[in-house]
Amino acid sequence: MSLPSRRLQPPPLYAILDPEQTKGRANETVLRELLEGGIKLLQLRAKAMIPVDFLRLACATRTLTRSYACRLIVNDRVDIALACEADGVHLGQEDLPLHAARKLMGDKMIGVSTHELEQAREAERDGADYIGFGPMFGTTTKATGYSARGLEMLRRVRAAVKIPIVAIGGITEANVAEVWQAGADSAAIISDLLGVADVPDKVKRILALRQAV
Repeated sequence: MSLPSRRLQPPPLYAILDPEQTKGRANETVLRELLEGGIKLLQLRAKAMIPVDFLRLACATRTLTRSYACRLIVNDRVDIALACEADGVHLGQEDLPLHAARKLMGDKMIGVSTHELEQAREAERDGADYIGFGPMFGTTTKATGYSARGLEMLRRVRAAVKIPIVAIGGITEANVAEVWQAGADSAAIISDLLGVADVPDKVKRILALRQAV
């Protein structure tokens, strides 16, 4: 059974586990370190994996996240999300449309990547449970095709929608407080989490910053 998802606000830190960003370290090792640091919402992203390998990783990730009471979101793939009993799926602008995904996902959480004000409004109108917004400061982990959106655009989106916002793109320990202050409910961080020697300590430091904002 999935953990409750749609009724809850996202935690301040939204981790993304991407096998392409773990510096060759075992996925399970990095995942366990994220969870031990206190991650409670994690997205699994594996764009380069063939479906059978993605599903195998997703099922293993689901087992471990469940043992830590961490919600699991699968990137892009509704079929993988359902097959591994994830708590939700995150869709890009070119993925399965939200209305179609909702028919399959039912009451599970669906997030939608947005890059413009109107995309954010549309996602809310169509029933997204949260939106991803960015890239905030540019990113080297994903080719988005969009320039950095910045804090002022985030503030405009915050004023326009009521559903939770997960900011993404170039966010680090050094600038995450600015993102929360500009209206993001949660900050998605990839390289600044996955690329450090002590992942649990990094997670704890970032979460501690939220208390000061």
